[in-house]
Amino acid sequence: MTGQQAQDELRAALESIMGVPFTDGNDIVPFLNGIRIFPPMLEAIARARHRIELLTYIYWTGDVATQFVDALSERAQAGVEVRLLLDGVGALPMPRKYLDKMMAAGVQARWFRPLNRFRIGHLAHRTHRKVLVVDSEIAFTGGVGIAAEWEGDAENPKHWRETHFSCRGPCVRGLRAAFYQNWLETHFDTMPALTPVTPTAKAGDMSVQVVKSSGSISFSDIAVLHEALADLARTRLRIVTPYFVPTDATVGSLVQARGRGVEVDIVVPGDHTDNRVSDLAGSDAFDPLLQAGVRIWRYQPTLVHAKIITLDGVLSCVGSANFNQRSANQDEEVALNVLSPALCAQLDQHFEEDRRLSERVTLWKWRRRGFFRRLAETAAYLIRPQT
Repeated sequence: MTGQQAQDELRAALESIMGVPFTDGNDIVPFLNGIRIFPPMLEAIARARHRIELLTYIYWTGDVATQFVDALSERAQAGVEVRLLLDGVGALPMPRKYLDKMMAAGVQARWFRPLNRFRIGHLAHRTHRKVLVVDSEIAFTGGVGIAAEWEGDAENPKHWRETHFSCRGPCVRGLRAAFYQNWLETHFDTMPALTPVTPTAKAGDMSVQVVKSSGSISFSDIAVLHEALADLARTRLRIVTPYFVPTDATVGSLVQARGRGVEVDIVVPGDHTDNRVSDLAGSDAFDPLLQAGVRIWRYQPTLVHAKIITLDGVLSCVGSANFNQRSANQDEEVALNVLSPALCAQLDQHFEEDRRLSERVTLWKWRRRGFFRRLAETAAYLIRPQT
């Protein structure tokens, strides 16, 4: 099968499974770590002439946090419409002075499902999406939060390893829809969404499918997508995730992929993590995966926070979703499926660089982990759906 045939087959399958068409004429560019991620985002904000739409799960503190406050405030004072949507739990550590300054400058800031408006069923269901859209011309998405932890170049445990993406072309409409799907829950006014400031013209040669996912009592779109990618893989599947807590069904799909001869490699955090419970809760998946020949690697230098899946050298799945049960069942997420051998090769190269900095988990060593580790895993398993 040629590369183009493989792309055509994946496109047809994912459009049928996800019910969302791909758009052509897009350009997706990856940026590694905060030192490269934040400058193009801030530059895009500085160039804004009409409208900025920013949705983030995490907005904490740090130099970059104040840089975003200043950049958004300056554009609002210049007459640009600035809409900021913050998750009511994830962004709680944000200092009130940041919000006061932005709102005084004219930024329209809102909280997604704030705790002071608690309703049954809302507390656990957050928006985990990270979307920045500027003038409907350029968008950014991926895993980055606005906080000191993402500054730097993953050079030490205080600065996390991350990948974020700039997006141009018709796919920007899908990311803008991800913003407004959550924004309209806070204030139902469709006029801003109905009046794009510029057309989203073709910008490259990549085909992109934008998948928006919301919490569900059954399989969400992200859960379906992750299983579909495992089922569709024919030669190689690579996964990078900071929180690896797959469902039993997804473990089964990964094991079946190995049975078809697919090379499956997964990079997860090592000793450096901000969620040890997640690390423990996902441990029950290791034994069947390792037995099947899946290679699992623990990243050593710092927390690896990137969320990337590459498939057969032609498709990349990127965005905000982790390979865990919160993303699969509870959180609002957005993912881009990108058909581009060039982008896939780039991300596969990044994967190889991360793997060289990782320690492989062997079945022999895994089965000899200590009693107290196993005890903690058993306790964490009980809250696995929340991790």
